[in-house]
Amino acid sequence: MLISGKEILSVANQHGFAVPAFNAGSGQLLEAVMQACEELQSPVMIAIHPDELSFLTDSFVDQVKYYANHTKLPVCIHLDHGASYEQVIHAIQLGFTSVMIDASHLPYEENVSITQKVVAAAHPVGVSVEAELGTIGDTGNSIEGGVTEVIYTDPDVAQDFVEQTGTDSLAVAIGTAHGIYPKNIKPHLRHDILEEITKKVSIPLVLHGGSSNPDEEIAKAVKMGINKINISSDIKIVFANRLREQLNSGDSEMREPNVLFPPCMLETKKVAEDKIRLFNSANKAQLYYQ
Repeated sequence: MLISGKEILSVANQHGFAVPAFNAGSGQLLEAVMQACEELQSPVMIAIHPDELSFLTDSFVDQVKYYANHTKLPVCIHLDHGASYEQVIHAIQLGFTSVMIDASHLPYEENVSITQKVVAAAHPVGVSVEAELGTIGDTGNSIEGGVTEVIYTDPDVAQDFVEQTGTDSLAVAIGTAHGIYPKNIKPHLRHDILEEITKKVSIPLVLHGGSSNPDEEIAKAVKMGINKINISSDIKIVFANRLREQLNSGDSEMREPNVLFPPCMLETKKVAEDKIRLFNSANKAQLYYQ
């Protein structure tokens, strides 16, 4: 069941869970996370970054649509970190049901302006909009990018931003970074900032870059009002590690995709299942039919 971002997140907001947004950068990753969602009956957002889309080509969106149209699970196709108005429009034309415009690195008024422009284009055709306020950190090993030093989201500014733009969801900066943290850095979520944001903003809130944060921090954030969490590095790292094991096994005849990839997909599926349980989204698909 293909639905919009607003539809899928409004239920999460009402019932206190977070929808997993998996960056499925290949058909194998897509199949693995969809299997996990089917088995645990979780709603899901399939997130595609512009760089991933460029690699996979536009035809990949039809593959995601096929999954969405052949399952009873609520599925949203989401453009992750759209960097320009043109990228957003292209995604809408392809059939994405949710788009993110990430202008968080721009001056505040420019962020407001381009978000307003995206909302004006997306809403009339039933596509939801996610924006970002504050800056997510960057560990230097992810496609999503970010900055060296996190600029935390100001709760008062968040309220003004939502009122001015009409965005459907807001990605907030409370102490996460894209990618996996180096061993010498310990991530820490600012739940105090999140608490203040939820007092001033009623729309669903989004967490990017939570791969290295402790599970207890993530679980607490979900209970406090985070309704969407992006997962990219975690599912890709286990896939790649298992693939390395396969290729380094000494079997020079191991080359068929249907031999190489299934063990890697299984590892990705296990991580996806762990995230679904952590986000409290297991068995929540039924809520969309009530």
